[in-house]
Amino acid sequence: QVQLVESGGGLAQAGDSLTLSCAASGHTFSLYQMGWFRQAPGKERQFVATINWRGDVPYYPNFKQGRFTISRDNAKNMVYLQMSDLKPEDTAVYYCAAAIDRGASYERSDEFNYWGQGTQVTVSL
Repeated sequence: QVQLVESGGGLAQAGDSLTLSCAASGHTFSLYQMGWFRQAPGKERQFVATINWRGDVPYYPNFKQGRFTISRDNAKNMVYLQMSDLKPEDTAVYYCAAAIDRGASYERSDEFNYWGQGTQVTVSL
């Protein structure tokens, strides 16, 4: 069992940067591939980024590269999402997720076993 708690969301203006954090507890953090997803009102949950257990293989959808950076600190049981040049369309609830790392880069929400409660990011013009 893994417990995940996100933080760092809030209000931002277009062009701003924001870093989300996710604190993990309850099981060996380094066993897990960690991901970030987001969900805007009325839309499906969307994959944002994932990173392998060692923290050296990040994976992003093509349209996210360059603005979002995922990282992790296994010593602190933390995973981060750095977001830059924020746009209003980035407004969503951002979720941290964990999956047992079996070598592949996951991007479907059903591949992840544990989820945080989410943190709201709102970007205005």
